[in-house]
Amino acid sequence: MKSANETVLSELALRCGAFKTATMEVCDIPFRREFRDACRQNTCGKYGTTWMCPPLVGDIDEMIARASAYKHAFIFQSVGALTDSFDIEGMQDAAKKHNQVLKALFSKIPDIMGDFLKLGAGACRVCHRPCSKETDEPCRFPEKAIASMEAYGIAVSELAERCGLEYVNGVNTITYFGAILYN
Repeated sequence: MKSANETVLSELALRCGAFKTATMEVCDIPFRREFRDACRQNTCGKYGTTWMCPPLVGDIDEMIARASAYKHAFIFQSVGALTDSFDIEGMQDAAKKHNQVLKALFSKIPDIMGDFLKLGAGACRVCHRPCSKETDEPCRFPEKAIASMEAYGIAVSELAERCGLEYVNGVNTITYFGAILYN
């Protein structure tokens, strides 16, 4: 049975455009330190270029400890349609839509709960211009900035399985995840 917070979060996330939601205990989240090795390979091109990406976002052990300090995890996903598995434009459009879900949901959370940690997919996209890291200035919106689940070492495919969500939601789709950790 869902708690009152879980029900409110689920209804809110769905209204903001999420596809599905789930809850789990933070102690059941699969954290993997080796994800930082993947980040260091810089396949996404963001390593060391934004405040919310590794290594600038923080030491992996400190981040896992920070996340582990919370008790509950609310997981949500959005799904985008692709014309085929090479539809880069479709993937980018789906990422933009997921970012809109994140922003809408995270902007409403402070109204219903206290301290929480918000996590998204990929690099922070709060700014509509390059990250202030590029000019070595502080983050413009630290209260709105969103680190990725992977930056915290979360194995999202395993997490999806553990909380009962599909990691792949059909042929020619892409699924993005977000999370809210809270007490």
